[in-house]
Amino acid sequence: MNRLSDEEVRRYIRQIILPGIGPAGQEKLRDAAVLIVGVGGLGSPVSLYLAAAGIGRIGLVDHDSVSLSNLQRQVIHSTEEIGRPKVESAAKRLSALNPKIEIETYAEPFTSSSAERIGRGYDLIVDGTDNFPARYLINDLSLKLRIPFVYGAIFRMEGQVSVFPGEGGPCYRCLFPEPPPPERVLTCEEAGVLGIVPGTIGTIQATEAIKLILGIGTPLAGRLLVYDALTMRFETIAISQDPDCPACTVPPEKIELTDYHGFCGVPTEGPGLPEEARISPLELKGLIDAGERIRLIDVRQPSEWEISHIEGTELVPHDRLAEWMKDSDRGERIVAICKSGERSALVVSLLREAGFERAMNLEGGIDRWRDEVDPSLPDY
Repeated sequence: MNRLSDEEVRRYIRQIILPGIGPAGQEKLRDAAVLIVGVGGLGSPVSLYLAAAGIGRIGLVDHDSVSLSNLQRQVIHSTEEIGRPKVESAAKRLSALNPKIEIETYAEPFTSSSAERIGRGYDLIVDGTDNFPARYLINDLSLKLRIPFVYGAIFRMEGQVSVFPGEGGPCYRCLFPEPPPPERVLTCEEAGVLGIVPGTIGTIQATEAIKLILGIGTPLAGRLLVYDALTMRFETIAISQDPDCPACTVPPEKIELTDYHGFCGVPTEGPGLPEEARISPLELKGLIDAGERIRLIDVRQPSEWEISHIEGTELVPHDRLAEWMKDSDRGERIVAICKSGERSALVVSLLREAGFERAMNLEGGIDRWRDEVDPSLPDY
């Protein structure tokens, strides 16, 4: 290893003088490579603190672009970066924070065909994603490459952190052998999130990553840290390896990476609805104006509905769909509505499977309705 330069000593002196780190520990950080999958709410604080700590090489994976609604929690991005790829926005900020580190960007989907190519050469992976398929894939890659996986998740005002060692178990699949049904999983867009919560969880993830690199302290391996912001309470739950786990009980060389959308019940491009199950905003407006009897159901959350909704819609959040179906006429013509048409497409798929053969999805959701029919509706 090369010795630290005078500039490096001045930059990192506050952590170099900590017991257990010293110049040798700072050199370990400089020579480490960390891959962060997702540069959103969790990836923002993780990448900022790892860059500030002097991690020598940071990889950023995200194929999304910065939007206005991101900025409430994704603090690495700024208003001027709206519309720019997130990895480019983040790399710019990290380089300004610490020009001495190397930033590698991957503005592409993280899939079974790209994961190993992206992941090789890194010492550990930090999870900054927001969905089950990506986490199962990260888990497999971690086991295949024998590198640790620092897991993090947020929901409204709660969060979780754990470390999966990458060799042996327990692993993420031991914690979640099977994902919950997709209709019961709410995204941040649907459920909302207090912007500070991913900051708290992401900072803990960064702490765990640094501990792993330095070999100090006790990592959260075999433990799940659960955080509740409302009560300001942390709890730790023990995680045991599942002796029948199909992931961490398999030799690394036999692990084949796969995309888990089917396993998680999440279609890669939304449900394949037939043409008769789709309706455009202008078509729906024409039917309404003609006096056709149509039942409009809005499957978003109440807070979203209060911000903006189409007149005459009935609020039926998709987590209450099963109860709603019990008292509904399966012969009615129903149009399901959400913000973009994605959530409502899943609802229509479920409705048609349950016998609501006249259920249709409003293509493009309320966003497209606003663009084509009623520009007075608020954008959010």
